Amino acid sequence: MNDLFLRACKRQPVERTPIWLMRQAGRCLPEYRKVREGIDFTTLCRTPDKAVEVSLQPLERLGVDAVIFFSDILVPAEAMGFKIDFVPGPVVESPVRCSADVDKVRVGNPEEEVPFVYEILRNLRSELEGRVPLIGFAASPFTLAAYLIEGQGSRVFEKTKGLLAEDPQTAHRFLEKVTQVTESYLVAQVKAGAQAIQLFDTWAGLLNREEYREFVLPYATRILDRLKQEDVARIYFALNGAHLMKDVRECGADVIGVDWRTDLSTAYRVLDTPCALQGNLDPCVLMAGPEVIERRALEVLRQAKDLPGHIFNLGHGVLPTTPVEHVEALVRIVQAYRR
Repeated sequence: MNDLFLRACKRQPVERTPIWLMRQAGRCLPEYRKVREGIDFTTLCRTPDKAVEVSLQPLERLGVDAVIFFSDILVPAEAMGFKIDFVPGPVVESPVRCSADVDKVRVGNPEEEVPFVYEILRNLRSELEGRVPLIGFAASPFTLAAYLIEGQGSRVFEKTKGLLAEDPQTAHRFLEKVTQVTESYLVAQVKAGAQAIQLFDTWAGLLNREEYREFVLPYATRILDRLKQEDVARIYFALNGAHLMKDVRECGADVIGVDWRTDLSTAYRVLDTPCALQGNLDPCVLMAGPEVIERRALEVLRQAKDLPGHIFNLGHGVLPTTPVEHVEALVRIVQAYRR
């Protein structure tokens, strides 16, 4: 098996830098768009054979060094009793706004409530055996809670931040329930075949350091600590988290994802902890021509050439309008590079 990704996660020697991309299975791929012609997003996430098909598309088309299963970070909310529609962004039917709302949130069993997730992972692991590793994922408790409080996507998440400020006790009660479900959700992913887990803290960067240390870090760390008991590589990615880097280093992950706002050499120095780094080309660079992509990708690779463990990725997900030829070129450039 091509185990470059897993070896890099453990900071072991690799012949070349492995690469996979957040949102590598998505609208930039014509194969994905063809599948979506006859199926909506929610149904796609819940239909194992289709989800397996689109999960494998980046491996077949791009030749990436790992596959992440196709799903959405809001899926485990079903195990808490939430109903969510995508129109096209997520809309939560009954968001959490007060203590009484938290009382209604149940801590369900994800294996029973969202069994399709584990069927997808088992089937993918079977398909990938002897090829490349399989990555599972979830949102961190804070990021998932932010959507469930806000009721939809937001640029500033004012309802979420308002609840943290006005009623921190209720916020913590809700985060505790979300953490319990997320922990069960991810442990079951490992049992279903995931060889690495990425914890996405997409909205951590909205908070200052004090808020992060109170409402984000303890819950994320708890999940990562639980996953340490499993034979799985653990990745933590806090988007827009440059100001949080000194705190992120306490989470205990094997790999820290770095977005494009911080160069890798600076991140490694500030983190000052034994971990691998993942990242961190700006996704918008892929809208430029091949020469620009090569120059900027090599800049990232050279920053990381002396670091013990580097996984090439973008600083966030592939943009839907990215030309697929540019993504193909990026993968070729990274895989041809030798330290």
